[in-house]
Amino acid sequence: MSKVSIGFIGAGNMAGSLIRGMIARGTPADTISVADLDSTKIDQLVAELGVVGSSNDAISSSADVIVLAVKPQVMADVCKALPLNGRDALVISVAAGITLSHMQDWLGEDTAIVRCMPNTPALVGQGATGLFANGHTSAEQKQIAQEMLDAVGISAWVNSEAEIDAVTALSGSGPAYYFLFMEAMQEAGLELGLDEKLVREFAIQTALGAAILANKSEDDIAELRRKVTSPGGTTERALQNFEAGGLRELVKQSLKAARDRSQELAAEFGAK
Repeated sequence: MSKVSIGFIGAGNMAGSLIRGMIARGTPADTISVADLDSTKIDQLVAELGVVGSSNDAISSSADVIVLAVKPQVMADVCKALPLNGRDALVISVAAGITLSHMQDWLGEDTAIVRCMPNTPALVGQGATGLFANGHTSAEQKQIAQEMLDAVGISAWVNSEAEIDAVTALSGSGPAYYFLFMEAMQEAGLELGLDEKLVREFAIQTALGAAILANKSEDDIAELRRKVTSPGGTTERALQNFEAGGLRELVKQSLKAARDRSQELAAEFGAK
């Protein structure tokens, strides 16, 4: 992407992580421009990474790729104010709940747009991002979008825009589910009499180790669970308690609730 000019509108944490990842993978810093209402955020990225400070108007009138990394609540106003003037630029949205239809209404029907749903582990280069493009996006533009998101983890194209809401429920919101489980493990460990520092370190390391093991193993997750569960042992007893408490059904209901809320937010933001 060394010959592609990329402009970020919004210079928050997600934009910063994407920029750092891209530069680490060889994208020249001087091909990346950044705009934000908060000039201190721009100054920080300029000083740290050597990117170019810019404005919304300048980015929309010259960048090959425009990344909209603003809050969903202001997306409509930001898009309506961009003077694209029919340019053949790719617009990438990382905002939850903003549909392609809404963005085409605000930016122009023929605009090439990729909607994606990254998650917060992208901040440490371990993100998981679902992507979906409208019909005006070329194969080359889709490749650019995927390369950008791959710079902060893994990414994959989904088969329909509706699946972005499911990705939001699975991986977009997913880190909080693991944090909640780790939090509950820490609380339980403290009640069992363990030291607070040990409980925190071991809960985090156990989650990290399990994830790495699952990622590197040729076995699926269910088989890994079976292998660590000795008949009549401590793990089996704990898992039986989880199953008796309806853990699987609760997870299904929770992801469905998150998916439904993503759809509701799309309707709310699109009405503005």
